[in-house]
Amino acid sequence: MLTVNNISKKYNTVQALSNVSFNVGKGEIFGLIGPDGAGKTTLFRILTTLILADSGTANLNGWDVVKDYLKIRNNAGYMPGRFSLYQNMTVEENLEFFATLFHTSISENYDLVKDIYSQIEPFKNRMAGKLSGGMKQKLALSCALIHRPLALFLDEPTTGIDPVSRKELWAMLRGLKSQGITIVVSTPYMDEAMLCDRIAFIQQGKILTINTPEKIIAAFPHRIYSVETNDIYLTLNKLRQNPAIRSVFSFGDALHVIFENGKLNKDENNSQLSTLNLQFKEIMPTIEDCFMEMSEQ
Repeated sequence: MLTVNNISKKYNTVQALSNVSFNVGKGEIFGLIGPDGAGKTTLFRILTTLILADSGTANLNGWDVVKDYLKIRNNAGYMPGRFSLYQNMTVEENLEFFATLFHTSISENYDLVKDIYSQIEPFKNRMAGKLSGGMKQKLALSCALIHRPLALFLDEPTTGIDPVSRKELWAMLRGLKSQGITIVVSTPYMDEAMLCDRIAFIQQGKILTINTPEKIIAAFPHRIYSVETNDIYLTLNKLRQNPAIRSVFSFGDALHVIFENGKLNKDENNSQLSTLNLQFKEIMPTIEDCFMEMSEQ
């Protein structure tokens, strides 16, 4: 469905993307996982024909993003990270406007957006600018779908919305997948990576790895330990100064620790660790542990 080959893009001296390549199958939820500034938005804008790459190629359903940009615009839905609908128009007026752009109507494709739009339809006469964050995202998603696209590009769709709305939006995406729509979604939230069929870790414009979340976790090369402490910052700094520690990062109210020799040796007479009086518990790695490990390489 989607093929990306060696896409690169540079803004002045900043290399936003560097030889990015991947494939996405029909009806797949493919996640681009990475922090702000990793190049996710630039890649989305290239794939939706809004800007040109410096080099490389990409095609959707066999259509080239440069030569066949009109076909792609008619068959792709794009939901940018920033709410970009008309805030001085009502909910219904926004949806009607986008349907008209694609020579269709709300009634013609209502079955596709029903599960999403029905939640905000009671507020159809409300100005879009007066909606809550979660309702804005549902309206934006409805507008991106109203022309029944083959592929849907969502740039950080859950940023800034509450946990309940995040859960609802991902449930909607799984429903769209069941209808055969290909979904490419970017997010800085590592927990959302587990909801994708496959993911690509992206950092500083480069793809670090591509696989299913389960296989990425299974390939984690180290034993990892969790430490709970009353003073995260102090303990973090002391552990990072310890030569027996390979890496340590904070995860909520705990620290995740990897030792240089691969595991905690309780027989070692490590006075620095002893004085901290810490209880190390071996745990399974998370997808965030995997990203941190790869980004440190």
